[in-house]
Amino acid sequence: MKSVAFTALPGLPEIAAGADLPQLIAAAVERAGLTPAPFDVVVVAQKIVSKAEGCVVDLRTVTPSPRGLELAATTRKDPRLVEVVLSESQEVLRAVPNVLIVRHRLGYVMANAGVDRSNVPAADQDRVLLLPEDPDASAARLRHELMTRWQVPVAVLISDSFGRAWRHGVVNVALGVAGLPSILDRRGEYDREGRALEMTEVALADAIAAGAALVMGEANEGTPVVIARGLEWTASERNGAALLRPMEQDLFR
Repeated sequence: MKSVAFTALPGLPEIAAGADLPQLIAAAVERAGLTPAPFDVVVVAQKIVSKAEGCVVDLRTVTPSPRGLELAATTRKDPRLVEVVLSESQEVLRAVPNVLIVRHRLGYVMANAGVDRSNVPAADQDRVLLLPEDPDASAARLRHELMTRWQVPVAVLISDSFGRAWRHGVVNVALGVAGLPSILDRRGEYDREGRALEMTEVALADAIAAGAALVMGEANEGTPVVIARGLEWTASERNGAALLRPMEQDLFR
């Protein structure tokens, strides 16, 4: 029986702008006693990628617009935070007390455009983290650096926690993907009764991200990098953007 193992890497330091993530990850892998192998997937929390890339806004520099003030009153959120959310968004989809759902500039539908204070050092509480400018490009750079170091064809996945429509709780999903098929198209294959699959596409990268979250954690665990081992695939590589449903296929409007 095939099995998949998720191993969290302890011992990573607090990440600052300009940090050498490939070096820090490689050192953590060595400390964990792991030898990189083909088909390993390095799952990296979005927050440390954003920190390393300097995707930070100081709220003290933000002046809310009239729209930001209006939404802040509706949502009961800090007007400066709301203004940053607007700057990262294409469209506001829902605004009610304590909830601001938007379409992020990259196409994600999510709360607060991913703008977040969690796991920001206490000394920087006026600073908020944004998503990486281009998560797929970030994943590709990180993969290139790790493969150059290890001489092994690993994959890299940048994950973040999302809520889901009509369901409680958050689940990690893939934002940036490099070196693996983010989605597997199984249409045209057959089930055990010989019926052709007509609609089945498997979000492989999201499934890996969700599994990694079980050992990565969502609070103060301090293990933002996970190695997923035991997977194999033959499908062509597809990046994280392939997981986004085009707006013209919006099923809810």
